[in-house]
Amino acid sequence: MTPHIEAQKGDYADTVLMPGDPLRAKWIAKTFLTDVRQVNSVRNCLGYTGVYKGRNISVQGGGMGMPSNAIYITELFKFYDVQTIIRVGSCGGIQKRIKIGDIVAATTASTDSAMGKDLVPGFSYSPSCNFDLLKRFVDKCPDAHVGGITSNDYFYQPNKDW
Repeated sequence: MTPHIEAQKGDYADTVLMPGDPLRAKWIAKTFLTDVRQVNSVRNCLGYTGVYKGRNISVQGGGMGMPSNAIYITELFKFYDVQTIIRVGSCGGIQKRIKIGDIVAATTASTDSAMGKDLVPGFSYSPSCNFDLLKRFVDKCPDAHVGGITSNDYFYQPNKDW
């Protein structure tokens, strides 16, 4: 157990899908997995483990924003021996060719958040995805948009008129 996850070691699969919305985690688990069991409900950030096509898969809500997600990502890797976390869910966009509902696979994730500067002191670090995992995804989903993304700490950008 950790301060944010009540599961026991072994309750999570090696691979975890991570939406931000805990209710989306519940929906994914109930819609796509069989033999589903809830493994976390602390702070209502719901986590589930079940089976998809014969393979154990977990789904864990991560909350809103990088700080909240970082808590769950850190605890899953450090205390639950998770090997792969795949961020799933919604995002904003600025390119007109990418439409609502399109799938975007991120190759890198840049940010203007202080969190990026803390990962590698003195640098603005942009983590990249696992290339083999990305290639397998693109082979199965050739219509996906692939490229770098950016994240920031604001949902609504500050406006001088507010």
